[in-house]
Amino acid sequence: MQTFVWNPDPVALSLGPLTIYWYGILFAGALLWGMAAMHYIFKREGLDREGLDLLFMYMATGIVVGARLGHCLFYEPQYYLSHPLKILAVWEGGLASHGGALGALLAAWLWQRRGELSFPELLDRLAVVTGGCAVSIRLGNFMNSEIIGHPFAGPWAVVFQRVDALPRHPVQLYEALTYLVILGIMVWAYIATRAVKYPGRLFGLFLVLVFSARVVLELFKLPQATYALWGGLHTGQWLSLPFILLGAVMWARSKKK
Repeated sequence: MQTFVWNPDPVALSLGPLTIYWYGILFAGALLWGMAAMHYIFKREGLDREGLDLLFMYMATGIVVGARLGHCLFYEPQYYLSHPLKILAVWEGGLASHGGALGALLAAWLWQRRGELSFPELLDRLAVVTGGCAVSIRLGNFMNSEIIGHPFAGPWAVVFQRVDALPRHPVQLYEALTYLVILGIMVWAYIATRAVKYPGRLFGLFLVLVFSARVVLELFKLPQATYALWGGLHTGQWLSLPFILLGAVMWARSKKK
């Protein structure tokens, strides 16, 4: 059986000193998709869309800064605390989705103080569209041949030639497909149910779905952290547990309102 060999050039375009990477295109595309979808939601509900461009700036900054700090402090703390200036070297790679989630939460909280929506109401609407952003980012990881899976002999195994010659789980595609399904669930819950009437319910559902999936999907990944944690769980699994708990609490609280 012939294994699929994956070895794309991570550079999409080079123009003199300017280098544009596929990951950067897909990351920017994720943010643009999110903001376009938020414009649609706000228009659908008759909400003021004037401040959404500012929300885009807040979210982009919060996600990038949070994801970078998350990678440095969650996955390689010994190295980056010994070389703090390397934290600024974003171009060398290294973004963590858990840190990006925390950065996005802080950005959303700062923006929502303008008053039209409460914090849980804003998070509910962001939860509807975020799955699509996650799909694009994981496709960027696939283009970079990063966040690879354990060796695997199945018919859909992929050889990431930039890494080694072993067939592996294409775990980036597993995640992208999972997030696409979650996007469909969230859009259905927003349009076809009354969940949006209960602040915090959609966001709670989103957290439980996404981070429960992360706990399972981490089983297929090579460990990314430079240290081992108690209990045999990956760092990504431990970091997912507080988000699952937060989602369950927000869902439970929304039922009381």
